[in-house]
Amino acid sequence: MTQHSKVILDLAVTLDGFIEGINGEIDWCIMDPEMDFDAFLNQIDAIIYGRKSYDLWGEYSQVLGNNEHGDDSMWEKIHSKAKYVFTRQSINDTNHAHFINTTDLMSTVNKIKSQCEQDIWLYGGADIITSFIEHNLIDEYRLSVHPVVLGKGKPLFENVQDRLNLTLKQTNIYKSGVVQLIYGKARF
Repeated sequence: MTQHSKVILDLAVTLDGFIEGINGEIDWCIMDPEMDFDAFLNQIDAIIYGRKSYDLWGEYSQVLGNNEHGDDSMWEKIHSKAKYVFTRQSINDTNHAHFINTTDLMSTVNKIKSQCEQDIWLYGGADIITSFIEHNLIDEYRLSVHPVVLGKGKPLFENVQDRLNLTLKQTNIYKSGVVQLIYGKARF
């Protein structure tokens, strides 16, 4: 039996449901080695971004010599993945990313899935996440809830119109206080 690639939403979120602060800050995000983010990166072939998220993080390169948490190898691994950027703008592909401007999200995502041997990380931002939710294209939700309340910021589930029923598959609790909740699509 052939295993199909899954689209996995893997995000850090605050206890009050924000993915970033009001000024885009993510300084609250704990890079906990116990979470083994490296293992997650090893199970994916591709990353899907919205254009704004790609502009911020798609080609991110940290300051050289600032490798206190092994971030250089993490970013190397991230940048080795195929990147798909969903945008309303007309942008030509680069050596690093495929820019996609389509109204047929379902067939485009299915085509990407068929080209991948491993899973696909839906990185974000909020608009592309909402579109994927509306089209039922997320196979797994991995939400790492961080022990911080921001009060204001960019909510994870913004403009979601319909109820989304999920099934809890796994819970991981880390010494840092981060709790990772892994959900799959609800089966009725």
